Amino acid sequence: MRRLNRFAVIAATFAILASVITTDSRADDKRAARILFVSQSAGFRHGSVTRKDDQLSVSERVMTELGISSNLFRVDCTQDVAKDFTIEKLKNYDIVMFYTTGKLPIEEKTLDYFFNTWLKEKGHGFLGAHSAADTFKDYKPYWDMIGGTFNGHPWGSGSTVTISVHEPDHPAVSVWGEEFTIQDEIYQFKNWQPEKVRVLMSLNMAKTKLKKPYHIPICWVKSYGEGRCMHMSLGHREDVWTNKTYQNSLLGGIKWILRQEEGESKPNPGLSEAQEAKAKKDFEAAQ
Repeated sequence: MRRLNRFAVIAATFAILASVITTDSRADDKRAARILFVSQSAGFRHGSVTRKDDQLSVSERVMTELGISSNLFRVDCTQDVAKDFTIEKLKNYDIVMFYTTGKLPIEEKTLDYFFNTWLKEKGHGFLGAHSAADTFKDYKPYWDMIGGTFNGHPWGSGSTVTISVHEPDHPAVSVWGEEFTIQDEIYQFKNWQPEKVRVLMSLNMAKTKLKKPYHIPICWVKSYGEGRCMHMSLGHREDVWTNKTYQNSLLGGIKWILRQEEGESKPNPGLSEAQEAKAKKDFEAAQ
């Protein structure tokens, strides 16, 4: 009888261990995604990435808190790519986010791994905020990945502009509605590749005081091999970062990158062409 009891205890113990192992496995499958948020400046340093008294910057705090409140991801912030943006460390992340400027001190072999293996082959994601387009702007593999590069900002940080949302059902921009006004610095771009991106928002030239005869994309997404990329041009001002709608737009984009919510990424060059023609018409009408 004692022997039978021992066998029963052993069997029960194995059952408990199996239950724990299975539970741990499921928890691991549902782990929070990890984001490496790079906010290093090798050019102009924005106030939104400037740390004071060794505290995280506004943008870093927003992203960290957004990950915790959504229970969707965890953020590691760095302003030292030489130490933290390495081939070995990239393997720990699902998304890399840039709010950066200039030519960052990243080895070319690491960038090659990032573009071709980590993004294209392994299907991870990239999220660019505002001046990510003012980073590696003369390095073709980078602007081929992001979609275009900074070419000045005729609309300064004090400008109030109107933005048109072309796909209000896309998770990256759905929180904005069909149109909105905002005060922020607006970039224009060179190396722009409308044939490779899907534009989700544009500057509405007709409703913006300063007019230019060309298309100004504000937010776009693209597939990059097996990976997904999104660039949000807004985000110069600190009060944009603390704007809940802006935060929820980034959150929607992250969900799209992680494939938790679906949205189209097929290029829509026809939209850019139509926006270009509309901008020229609006510009000429104002002369």
